[in-house]
Amino acid sequence: MSGKGAPVVTANGQGLKVAIVAASWHTDVMDGLVAGAERALKEAGVADAPLVRVPGTVELSVACARLAPAYDALVALGVVIRGGTPHFDYVCSGVTHGLTDVSTRTGVPVGFGVLTCDDEAQALDRAGLPGSSEDKGHEAAMAAVATAVTLASLAPRTLDA
Repeated sequence: MSGKGAPVVTANGQGLKVAIVAASWHTDVMDGLVAGAERALKEAGVADAPLVRVPGTVELSVACARLAPAYDALVALGVVIRGGTPHFDYVCSGVTHGLTDVSTRTGVPVGFGVLTCDDEAQALDRAGLPGSSEDKGHEAAMAAVATAVTLASLAPRTLDA
């Protein structure tokens, strides 16, 4: 992760099943996010992570909910750029709550790689492209793998506890 005080997250995800779920809007930004996530998964030893494309950021939650039972972790990638209407606020809130619900309800970590930016320049700067200051696709994938590894090391929770 980048930025002052942000941790450097690494994990050995060998043997984990991980899928990347990516929106289709803003092709240049999304290509950077997907490449960063794929690079992180390769670095973590995750083999053959499928890429599932959905039309937009709103659809990430339902796709992750459908995939969660079959995977150890998911990486959700999207971008929402502020416009002149409240649409930005609704989409950002909806996807944040939706992906959080998927992970807490299923126990499957969902790496949150959804950029919520004021303009396209901010999104490009976070997309992990040449010249970008951040690589949010890489960060989201590594966070998902590291969380899956941590959860696997914990004793299962029982309803009697």
